[in-house]
Amino acid sequence: MGEEHKTSIGSSVIPIVNKLQDIFAPFGDLSKIKLPQVAVIGSQSSGKSSVLEALVGRDFLPRGSDICTRRPLILQLENRSLKNGDGDDSTSSEWGEFLHLSKKRFYDFSAIRREIQAETDREAGSNKGVSDKPIRLKISSPHVLNITLVDLPGITKVPVGDQPRDIEAKIRGMIMSYIMHETSIILAVTPANTDLATSDALEMAKSADPDGSRTIGVITKLDIMDRGTNACNFLLGKVVPLHLGYIGVVNRSQADINQNRALHKLLQVKRTSFIIIL
Repeated sequence: MGEEHKTSIGSSVIPIVNKLQDIFAPFGDLSKIKLPQVAVIGSQSSGKSSVLEALVGRDFLPRGSDICTRRPLILQLENRSLKNGDGDDSTSSEWGEFLHLSKKRFYDFSAIRREIQAETDREAGSNKGVSDKPIRLKISSPHVLNITLVDLPGITKVPVGDQPRDIEAKIRGMIMSYIMHETSIILAVTPANTDLATSDALEMAKSADPDGSRTIGVITKLDIMDRGTNACNFLLGKVVPLHLGYIGVVNRSQADINQNRALHKLLQVKRTSFIIIL
């Protein structure tokens, strides 16, 4: 009974938080508003997009070899099976809605990806520019948890395109503005084929959360580690300890992405190996 009560409280609070975010959005930088959320951080090409799409179970984020996340994406996930009386089939229908396109529902998740790209270009330009003005997207589905996620631009070192010379400092400042609040859970994403001790994501997380009490480490790309190596020490927290521990993720291959193989089908094939939790 106690667990059911806790679940009920959490399910009722998150929609209120989402509504507050929508109300405050027109008035400026939402990162200054201390509302509960999960911020996903990591270096460019660290696998952040794969982690987010695995949580949603759908392909909807822009992909490419260059910087793809160029504006913060506030992603509100809403479990429709907890809603009643909305007039729709709560067991099958799922859609996305953007705050800047009120009352327009996207049932095609490829169209959601195109709109994220188009809205990014409108604000940050089409030549790899970066903006701190967030895009707000709500996804309603019976297959997601009630949770608010923030996808932030990947940490990059060298400016390209229209990016300013101090692009690294700007992105780090943008990330810190979201993760410094005690109400933020930090998902620090690091590829398994890099040195965890030099992880940009864990470095920033430690600055915002010195005791590691609200940081979850995510180790991606486990399947492309060099032969003879493994991530056991990483996942067991022996290199960089975290109170909340680590999650290991096997990402989709680039061939899977290029061939548009649906994420939910790959999850069925790789259900025993796609996500490893220790």
